[in-house]
Amino acid sequence: MTTRIAIIGAGPCGLAQLRAFQSAAARGAQIPELVCYEKQSDWGGMWNYTWRTGLDEHGEPVHGSMYRYLWSNGPKECLEFADYTFDEHFGRPMGSYPPREVLWDYIRGRVEKAGVRKYIQFNTAVRGVSFDEASGQFDVTVHSYDHDLTRTERFDYVVVASGHFSTPNVPCFEGFESFAGRVLHAHDFRDALEFKGKDVLIVGASYSAEDIGSQCYKYGARSITSCYRTAPMGYKWPENWEEKPLLTHVKGSTAFFADGTSKHVDAIVLCTGYKHHFPFLAENLRLKTDNRLWPLNLYKGVFWEDNPKLVYLGMQDQWYSFNMFDAQAWYARDVILGRIALPDQASMNAEDLAWREEELTLKNAQEMFEFQGKYIQTLIDATDYPSFDIAAVNQTFLDWKHDKYEDIMGYRNKCHRSLMTGTLATPHHTSWLEALDDSLEAYLSDSPQTAIKAVG
Repeated sequence: MTTRIAIIGAGPCGLAQLRAFQSAAARGAQIPELVCYEKQSDWGGMWNYTWRTGLDEHGEPVHGSMYRYLWSNGPKECLEFADYTFDEHFGRPMGSYPPREVLWDYIRGRVEKAGVRKYIQFNTAVRGVSFDEASGQFDVTVHSYDHDLTRTERFDYVVVASGHFSTPNVPCFEGFESFAGRVLHAHDFRDALEFKGKDVLIVGASYSAEDIGSQCYKYGARSITSCYRTAPMGYKWPENWEEKPLLTHVKGSTAFFADGTSKHVDAIVLCTGYKHHFPFLAENLRLKTDNRLWPLNLYKGVFWEDNPKLVYLGMQDQWYSFNMFDAQAWYARDVILGRIALPDQASMNAEDLAWREEELTLKNAQEMFEFQGKYIQTLIDATDYPSFDIAAVNQTFLDWKHDKYEDIMGYRNKCHRSLMTGTLATPHHTSWLEALDDSLEAYLSDSPQTAIKAVG
């Protein structure tokens, strides 16, 4: 009988897994039967923008946390596919921090070239996954909205590629129930123009807080106040942006902070992170972790140790992204194809704990992305995934961190060199603060005049 693999999600992780198997098939390997279930109507996962919030057109929780006008907040050179470069896709150099639609087009280009869309069943939500000990197989129950049909199929392996940035962590502060403005989580943030002329409070001090606040500034918020639990972000903010200790409570339209100060606010955006949430998995298959560089119980950061036929992709806190998902997918593929043998459970667990112990020693951002880079290198060394210069990627991360502290509103205007082709990015025709049109057409245009359209 043919080995069958269920892949849950057709975002960057699920597409990496499909591309890994297609790559093996292109080199003459016999590959298993692949079935990828995607609850959205198109591929791309988080990069597939939707205006919807709350529930989608089928009544499913909206997966996407993507918002209009989002530009990459890290250099594209740090996430470039080793087997499909930006040069190959666009046929020209471009800026280092492209907007969402440009990155989505890039992701799509690779999988269109690979011809893997045939494996994906769209508008299909996974309802349940359980493991049958007697048969050694998984029962996967899905609902197809195209056919309004629920069915259960059997698979030998399951790859969980549904990500962990779609179920918001929503804290409650005293006074929210009677706050005079709007309270929303970053997951539901869609358009910074909604907050034009308003006093915005950002709760949080990580990447989404930094970027959503910056979007609100760019599109005309009257003021931005961000508050932190442990430490401020510490960038050189514009005059109308200030950082404060954590919010304690709100009363009417006034927010009160831990340092005793208060401020009028019109809207509160909770940039408070996400939960690893897998309601479709049986209890004995479910990863439980907070967002960290080394979640426990995953051998090589991928295989569920209690049942290595279950694979998780992209569950780590991420410095690296697309190329890390590739490294994981290629490794998982080679285990499934019998090219790599897994050790016994005790050995897997011991290695897992050793990685966690190392993670606990990390003191700063540089040590963290070097740790993740080392992890990726161990995966790449074991497969035929094209190797790339991890140390140079780490240096690009360092340069990026430096640029942000030098100019938080201008770092996206900097250019970095591809670690795959050596091509130096070219400055975008319009500075990030002035580029109000984030469309693919405007970004690839040669003229700044056509890149800026009326907004408002």
